[in-house]
Amino acid sequence: MDDRRLTYFISDLHLGAAHIGNDRRRERLVCNFLDSITPTARRLYLLGDILDYWFEYKTVAPRGYLRFFGTLARMADAGVEIIWFKGNHDIWLFDYLRDEIGITVIDGSESVTIDGCRFLLSHGDGLGHLKPSFRLIRSIFRNRFCQKLYSAIHPRWTIPFAHAWSADSRKSGSADISYDRDIAPTVEPWARTFAAEHPDTDYIIIGHHHVMTDKVIGDKTRLVILGDWISNFSYGVFDGENFALKQYASDTCDFNIK
Repeated sequence: MDDRRLTYFISDLHLGAAHIGNDRRRERLVCNFLDSITPTARRLYLLGDILDYWFEYKTVAPRGYLRFFGTLARMADAGVEIIWFKGNHDIWLFDYLRDEIGITVIDGSESVTIDGCRFLLSHGDGLGHLKPSFRLIRSIFRNRFCQKLYSAIHPRWTIPFAHAWSADSRKSGSADISYDRDIAPTVEPWARTFAAEHPDTDYIIIGHHHVMTDKVIGDKTRLVILGDWISNFSYGVFDGENFALKQYASDTCDFNIK
């Protein structure tokens, strides 16, 4: 009997975030979780904002995340299929992890069939009602010409700037909608429309909002928001018949947001 039959989903780890304390301990917790699921995992979906900031230059990758990348490499070598959806914090993920580890990188949303069930997967930052300011920033960050201009700046300037931006946006709440606790006016109307137009969809699974949600919308479609690994330490698992939204060691995690 093949023990590798489960599909796992995680999002919003935000590893490397300057505004979160105990980042090294949090990275180890993530690695412990990934090691624990490797014997049963057929595939792993990383649904965006796995890293708080990432930009690959042509011949240089940022420092850090060694234990995390090593764990992903071990999983891939063990036969686990790993699919990474870009989020709004790890937009600039290009070919480094694809070529070094064998990860499939996807930008946007994708409908997939898993064990006979239909899934719509996405990080979620481009879905539902978006503030004009966030829509503008999102389009600039994804523009290839802007990316080339940005890559011309030395990383000694870009990396500190990016981490400072991330921390400041969360304090002000002006540049990032990731902590919007009221998803009803944003994602849910879009999800209900999508479910009505695609009635064969069993699950819509996204991240981005840092809340845990699992609810039926429409006739049968379930909208799942995966939570995060800052306060929820949550993940989804599908066994071929049933999906469950779970938490990993949340009662022992006492990380502090600065």
